[in-house]
Amino acid sequence: MAVPADLTVLDISGKSLTCCVQNKTLSDQRTDEILQLQGVGWLKRKAIVYGTVTLIIKHYKDDDGVEHIDIEQTLTGGIPGTSERRTLWWKERENEDHVFGAVKGKSRRVKPEELDIPFLTADWTPDTLEHGLIQSYVESDTPKSGTTWIANQTWGIEDINGERRYVRHVKFTGPGGEDIEAKLVYDYRMP
Repeated sequence: MAVPADLTVLDISGKSLTCCVQNKTLSDQRTDEILQLQGVGWLKRKAIVYGTVTLIIKHYKDDDGVEHIDIEQTLTGGIPGTSERRTLWWKERENEDHVFGAVKGKSRRVKPEELDIPFLTADWTPDTLEHGLIQSYVESDTPKSGTTWIANQTWGIEDINGERRYVRHVKFTGPGGEDIEAKLVYDYRMP
């Protein structure tokens, strides 16, 4: 299902908490390869690849006017996924979770012309380009995780088959220099 017309990249939680379900048909099928290169174990990878990934998104500004995006992920059957706590101020912070291990990341709102990777800036709706993409840059904390990878993402609204969809463009660099560009497309569901 398409996102409502009034849902924009300025508030991806819209009027209430947004619930998005990854559309496995429209999303890139190399998720398992990316997860494997990130060091995610076989059982967790299969649960993610074959299960339903649901996002509950809360997008807000704090009392200082700083933008935040908090996302809770669950898998089929209510199995907890990861929690994403994004503060859009481009300051690095460390995190560790049961799926990706130790990572360092930063997030921001960015105009497309500030990015030099065409895949991250292509195909967005005019309103997404006007308001700026949400960029999430996460890399493994190699000394703690024992692996090296980078996931550079942009998030926004894209027209997919004539419908507005919440989409993530992922530019992934693996430990052996693997270069994967993948789109993750989501169906909108009211919680």
